[in-house]
Amino acid sequence: MKRWWEEFRMAGGFLTVFPVADNLSGDAERLGRGMAFWPAVGLLMGLGLVAMDQALTPIIPRAVVDSLLVLTMIAITGAVHLDGIADLCDGLAGGKDREGTLRIMKESRVGPVGVSGLVMVLLLKYVILHNVPFQLKAPALIFMPMAGRWIQVLLAAYSSYIPSGGGTGGTFVEHVGGREFAIASATFAIATLILFGLKGLALLLVFGLVGLALLRYFHYRLGGVTGDVLGAGNEVMEIFALLLVHLLRHA
Repeated sequence: MKRWWEEFRMAGGFLTVFPVADNLSGDAERLGRGMAFWPAVGLLMGLGLVAMDQALTPIIPRAVVDSLLVLTMIAITGAVHLDGIADLCDGLAGGKDREGTLRIMKESRVGPVGVSGLVMVLLLKYVILHNVPFQLKAPALIFMPMAGRWIQVLLAAYSSYIPSGGGTGGTFVEHVGGREFAIASATFAIATLILFGLKGLALLLVFGLVGLALLRYFHYRLGGVTGDVLGAGNEVMEIFALLLVHLLRHA
């Protein structure tokens, strides 16, 4: 149990700006094994967002609250995943082949496509969240960060790592396997069923299929994943998670 607790703290320390693992040595294996608890950390993030939403909604217009919720996610994560979506957008738009795509992704500069992609990600999060029915908003706020972190475990566990000139992506991919994916998936599935009941089964099925499609796409397009790909996967699937919850109103 002590090892699991330390791995959970490592996950929280990496995914957030909170100093919850400062006294632990961040060796590669411990960082990788900590991915088992990434959806659990996402669950805690979501609970924090729900508390913030319920505290502010009675006194501030919903549009402002929703903007602050998106901003809060950026702040507590240190925008750790947003760089990935910008780099991936630049690479996919400018690279004519695998090598060209990866070369562009390595560049420190963000191009116009990357900026546009980053803006659209934040805009979509805000717009979809703002239009989620009130009765589904709390479950959506919890489901969203869990879903984004689960997809990263899937990509890391079942992909090859593409060396990209630094970063910690290789640390996770090389030390994540079936054990981490099983724990992460169990956490994600149980929480989803508690949040949405039987409708959660449909959410999990659709989300899993889209996750597998994303996994196959990155294998086909890039031959594996990088740290940027993991971060981009988080952002894309957070948007998709909100969209799925929004569609529940018609179910």
